[in-house]
Amino acid sequence: MNLLKQKDHFMFFLILTFIFISSSALSISKDSVEEAKSLPKLSSPKNFPANPVLKESSASPGKQVFPILSAQGALAVDLDSGVSLYEKNPDAVLLPASTTKIITALVALDTYGLDQVLTVPGGINVDGQKMRLYVGEQMRVEDLLYGLLVYSANDAAMTLAINYPASGSGKLGGYDAFVEAMNKKAKDLSMTNSHFENPVGLDGMAQTTTAKDLLRATEVAMRNPQFAKFVGTRSVSLADATGKVKYNLKNINLLLDEVPGVLGVKTGWTENARENLVTYIERDGRKVAIVLLGSQDRFGETRELIDWIFASYEWREVKVPIALDNNLQSLPEDKQ
Repeated sequence: MNLLKQKDHFMFFLILTFIFISSSALSISKDSVEEAKSLPKLSSPKNFPANPVLKESSASPGKQVFPILSAQGALAVDLDSGVSLYEKNPDAVLLPASTTKIITALVALDTYGLDQVLTVPGGINVDGQKMRLYVGEQMRVEDLLYGLLVYSANDAAMTLAINYPASGSGKLGGYDAFVEAMNKKAKDLSMTNSHFENPVGLDGMAQTTTAKDLLRATEVAMRNPQFAKFVGTRSVSLADATGKVKYNLKNINLLLDEVPGVLGVKTGWTENARENLVTYIERDGRKVAIVLLGSQDRFGETRELIDWIFASYEWREVKVPIALDNNLQSLPEDKQ
């Protein structure tokens, strides 16, 4: 009799356990469904950018003839997909020359308003390309940026740097603070192999960059409509704040006039750096950035590289596997 009672108690316990586990499972299942609904929806396959793919060479099937450049470092990238189209020593640490002014301009745009008026300081002793600003002259920041990016004017770079304000003090932070801000900007842009000791691009042991770093900076800079406007300007007439002193500046980037789709960005040259050129081009709906450092013919080699890229690559739509695509499409909208 006692044995029968024990069996009844045991069966009752099993039933209670089953009910508890079942109800818990239902609860977990409900929570999982709600959590799944709250997850972000999967992107449509149509949102993937087209990928550049090398075409088959008709002359040499299975082989490609790549451009041979004198540049010590070079990199070309399709900006929408991030795919490298051409590279030669992209991480080689080289001299930036006046491509430095890309970073100079970004720091100036972060710091000043375009209508802000700066005074040309005394003591600007810098070689190379200059607007020939005079001491005490009042210049709008916008016009200094035109001088910096269209004419590569070193005195415009120095004026922007020396007037740099110290944060929160109202006093001038000056040249050293500006250079410090340039290196912070480079760090923020993940330019891991770049360092600057002047805003002009004069050669120095600590004035270094790579093709890969400059391409990163260019991609960010060209998203800024003000920067893009400056570097894409072929020529400009401007004046000091009084309107009395006139400047007529022509862009020294020859490709702006010679190659369809080129929209900037920046030239550079010193005897030690040789010829540098950073280029941004939009053609046939594609966006490509090119950096050449240490070239013997920056314009000719960049033109050759542009022609080769658009003749050798085709952009193909990226598609997900059919089975996965069908599964995605068959899901209700709130489950995708």
